[in-house]
Amino acid sequence: MLTLVPGGMGGSETYAKELTRQLATVDGVRATAYVPAGAVGFSEGIAEKPIALVRGGGSTTQRLRSVATASLFAPVIRARMREANVVHFPFTVPVPQPARTQAFVQSLLDVQHLDLPQLFSRAELAYRRHFYEGAARRADAVITISEFAKNRMVELLDLAPGKIHVAHLAVDTGQYRPNFGARKNFVLYPARGWPHKNHTRLIAAMRRVRDEIPDMRLVLTGGGLDSLGALPEWVERRGLVSADELKELYRSAAALAFPSLYEGFGLPPLEAMASGCPVAASDIGSIPEVCGEAAVFFDPLDAGAIADGILAAVSGTRELALSGLVQVRGFTWERCRDVHVDVYRSVS
Repeated sequence: MLTLVPGGMGGSETYAKELTRQLATVDGVRATAYVPAGAVGFSEGIAEKPIALVRGGGSTTQRLRSVATASLFAPVIRARMREANVVHFPFTVPVPQPARTQAFVQSLLDVQHLDLPQLFSRAELAYRRHFYEGAARRADAVITISEFAKNRMVELLDLAPGKIHVAHLAVDTGQYRPNFGARKNFVLYPARGWPHKNHTRLIAAMRRVRDEIPDMRLVLTGGGLDSLGALPEWVERRGLVSADELKELYRSAAALAFPSLYEGFGLPPLEAMASGCPVAASDIGSIPEVCGEAAVFFDPLDAGAIADGILAAVSGTRELALSGLVQVRGFTWERCRDVHVDVYRSVS
């Protein structure tokens, strides 16, 4: 995990951390995490070996420096990993390349850069072509997080379906307390300020929601929200919040809005469901696969449709809360772990 930047990688970070916890519970599997110097302590339950040569960092320059350093010192790093039968890269980028005697497993969470290339710089597209696409073709197995993502990889990368294994992400429902009582007048959207998260249309939709419910507010959490510029006074930009604060927001929000234009999976709807929070969500990508029949769906390209979806979710609180609790229980980290272990054993 030498490209890991703790606190800056969204759902993929949650996935990798939960995987380290779960692998510690499997008899017959001995896992070791290799992390950059700045990520010591990330792995829980399994052995962790920091690579002091790799410093890490969230900027494009720092990320490229991490990749270059790991590549430059590949022989030294590979020597530390020589006992491994399988080398898995949960953050996609395979640096350094495993030895030829070791099986190579790559996690590729989505191919958004191929479906929405207009959202990426030329340099980012080149980076992903090399480290995402090229690696996926070389890997012995690819793990992804939804049937939607798998189907896009088969179609756009021409990968054999049997090479790609779906391990749905999950929510530990024991960490959430569902609220079936009174809720506050705000809509929650936890998402980084990336273009595909569709904040601009959500804010336009909320203006229409406020025509019906004048005191309804919008609360935004996540990194990079300064990129959204000036916001209406009824929009609260909280930025990065603690896990406990986010859980309390889920418990008290009138609804979760999830207008994303693209998701390989999308954890916030499940986290909201585990909290008894009604969900209004985009009808594209992996989101219907994740939400099942436990959300109100809308066209994320239409602000009016988003507003209608939010109003419907707010008015259908109890019914959505109950169906959401059933839906979220179908996604467990144990199931996610079992797919990984099966893949490791199949290629070793």
